[in-house]
Amino acid sequence: MTASLTSCLAFDTATEHLSIALRVGDAIWSHEGPGGALASATLIPGIMDLLAQAGIGLPDLDAIAFGRGPGAFTGLRTACSVAQGLAFGADKPVLPIDTLLAVAEDARIGGACDDLWVVMDARMDEIYAAHAVFESGRWRYAVVPFLGSPQDLNERWRTEPPLALAGSALSAFGERLDGGAAQRWPAALPRARAMLPLAAALWSQGGAVDAAQALPLYLRDKVAQTMAERAALKASKDALVTATGGVAT
Repeated sequence: MTASLTSCLAFDTATEHLSIALRVGDAIWSHEGPGGALASATLIPGIMDLLAQAGIGLPDLDAIAFGRGPGAFTGLRTACSVAQGLAFGADKPVLPIDTLLAVAEDARIGGACDDLWVVMDARMDEIYAAHAVFESGRWRYAVVPFLGSPQDLNERWRTEPPLALAGSALSAFGERLDGGAAQRWPAALPRARAMLPLAAALWSQGGAVDAAQALPLYLRDKVAQTMAERAALKASKDALVTATGGVAT
């Protein structure tokens, strides 16, 4: 393992937005596109395209970072499956990145303050939320990620008003979220470019793990997959086999 992270692939498929980024030295290549069911078919080609643009292969990477969640069940399964397959094939470690911290970093890059609540639409009238603080060059949780309702958050904020809010729940719930005078960053997403500094920080802390530990962070139990979800996951695995010339796990 190198002293610093100089080459890293990062991607997130936890939302309806697909995001991929590749850093080699000071150069960064990125791709943004529609996620959801489309991510299973476009993630691998997008990764291979960025590697081709950079003129490197998977064995040239230090590590592979992926958005571990919370987020859409199928999207998290896709990200974990691809991260495992690529990491196993190239014999590289993985860096599991919290999706909510990626949203926080995306907002911070966009000008948000260093103390904010991340609120991401979880569907079913619920929200993935966390209170994150950026200090000493790193994010930490003041309140760890949880799944709650708009009412849950409003009750918390009555006694401790937030300084800033970031994430898709701001648009999804609108005035139902009472953040008072807090700054609002509704366009903040778990973009892969924002994951790169998080990956570097995790790497420096010794947070790289074996490919087998590329596991998702679920905040909501999911008992069954729909036919569409099963088809999307199969498409992701098929694409992985084609890209690596091996067998997807």
